[in-house]
Amino acid sequence: MKKAFYDRIGKSLDTLTFEKTMKEFRYLQGPMAGRADIEKYGKTVILCSNNYLGLDNKPEVVNAGLEALKKYGAGASSVRFICGTFDIHRELEELTAKYCGMEASISYNSCWAANTASIPALLVPGDTVISDELNHASIIDGCRAVAKGVNRAVYKHSDMVDLEEKLKNAKDSETVLIVTDGVFSMEGDIAPLPEIIALAEKYGALVMVDESHASGVIGKTGRGTMEYFGITSGVDIISGTYGKALGGAGGGFIASTAGVCQLLAQKSRPALFSNSLPPVLCAIAITAITYLMDNPSIVTSLREKTEYARKLIINAGLKPMHGDSAIIPIVIGSTADAIHASQLMMDRGVFAIGFGFPVVPEGVARIRLQISDALEYADLDFAAGIIKESVEKVIKK
Repeated sequence: MKKAFYDRIGKSLDTLTFEKTMKEFRYLQGPMAGRADIEKYGKTVILCSNNYLGLDNKPEVVNAGLEALKKYGAGASSVRFICGTFDIHRELEELTAKYCGMEASISYNSCWAANTASIPALLVPGDTVISDELNHASIIDGCRAVAKGVNRAVYKHSDMVDLEEKLKNAKDSETVLIVTDGVFSMEGDIAPLPEIIALAEKYGALVMVDESHASGVIGKTGRGTMEYFGITSGVDIISGTYGKALGGAGGGFIASTAGVCQLLAQKSRPALFSNSLPPVLCAIAITAITYLMDNPSIVTSLREKTEYARKLIINAGLKPMHGDSAIIPIVIGSTADAIHASQLMMDRGVFAIGFGFPVVPEGVARIRLQISDALEYADLDFAAGIIKESVEKVIKK
C-alpha cells in the first residue's frame, strides 16, 4: 500500500513534467520591488507581484516591522483566547475597521483563513450561501466547509439574472449570504456590486465581498469596490488581506459589525486553533494602511501606470481581457504554452506567471500581468516588447 502511494506521486510528477506544466519556484535574493534580484536571472522586472502600491519595501513600513520585532518578539506563540492577543492586534483591528468603513474587524493569519473561517461559522442549517462561479478558491473552500444542512448555490460569473434565480430558489432560507470577489484575481474584472446589493435588498440577503485584489487598488483613495462604485452601504461583511497592497507582509481580516466579529472570535476554527497574527505583521500592516490613508496619490499613480501598461499591450497587438483593476490577463490557450511563454519572458528579464488548469479552466490558460506602483515607466516600456515577442512566438509556433 505504501509503495503504491509513492508510485502514484511519482507518476503524477512525471506527467506534469512530460506535459510541460510543472510549476517551478523562482528564488528572490532581495526585497520585492519593481525590479528584483532573482537567483540565476539577476535583476528582473516583476510583473506578477501583489505589491500593488510598492509598500513592501517602503522604509517606513520596514522600520515599523523592525521596531515591533524588538518590542514583541518573533511571534504570538498562542491563539487569541489564551495568551496570543497583544495590544497591537486591537490597534490593527480598529484601524482596519476605520479603513473599511465598518464597525469592527478581526484579524487572521491570511485572507484564506478569514474566508474559510467566517462562512462556516456564520451560517447554520437552513441557511443558504450563494457564490460567484469565479470566486477565489478560499471562498469556494469556505462554502464547502459549511455545516450539513446549509444550502450552497453557485451563480454564473457576474450574471445577475442567474443570481436572482438562485435567490428565488433560496426564499425559504432564514439567512441567505451572497459572496463575491470585489476584483476577480484571474480576470481582473470588478464585480457588479450595485446590482448585487440591489438584488440582496430585494430578497433580504446579506452581501460579503472579498477585497484582496481591490483594497489599495481601486476607488479614488484605494478603499476598494464600494468606493469604486460610490457606494457607502449595502455590504455586510468585507474580507481582505494585508499581504497584497496593504504592506505585502501577510495576514487577513474580516470587517463587519461588532457582533459578527465577536462571534467569529468565539466560534471560527482558525481563531480558536491557530496562533494569532504575529505582532510584527500587525505593525507592518498598520504602517502600510496609515501610509495609504495619508498618501492617496499612490493609488492615482498606480492607476496611471496600469492604464499605460494596458495601452502598451494593446498597441503591441495583444488582446488583454477587459478590466479596470491592476490585473491584466492575456489569454494564451494551453497551460503548457502559457508556461512556455512565461519562461521565454523570464529568460529576457521579465517575470510574469503562466496560469493554467486547475487555477483557470482548460483552454484559457493565460499570462497574468500585475502592475505595481514600484514599477518605473521605463520598466513597462522594456517589458512590453518582450511580452509581445514571447507570446507571439508561442502562439505562432
